[in-house]
Amino acid sequence: QTQLLESGGGSVQAGGSLRLSCEASGRTNGIDCMAWFRQSPEKEREAVAIINTHTHDTTYVDSVKGRFAISQDNGETTLLLEMNSLKPDDTATYFCAASNSNSACRRNPTTPSTYNYWGQGTRVTVSS
Repeated sequence: QTQLLESGGGSVQAGGSLRLSCEASGRTNGIDCMAWFRQSPEKEREAVAIINTHTHDTTYVDSVKGRFAISQDNGETTLLLEMNSLKPDDTATYFCAASNSNSACRRNPTTPSTYNYWGQGTRVTVSS
């Protein structure tokens, strides 16, 4: 089993920055991809940024390209999301997710069902 714990959410004004962290513990050596998802009450859960843990290739949703950066740290047990130039539309609960299915990571990296481990979420609020 893999446990994920997010931190770093908060409230910020538009144009500001936040850094989210996700600490992975337990069984971490079988993880093939990790991602940050976000969800707000009126929207479906959306993959914001994805990283392949083997190649370190990254993928971003168009709305955050050039503003967000996903990376791994601490021997790859910590997943980070640097968020810059934040907008009110970025307001959501952000979830860290991990998958131990290499085939699913390659085929459907943006689909929530690809990920079998989830954190509890951290709230990000951006005011205008």
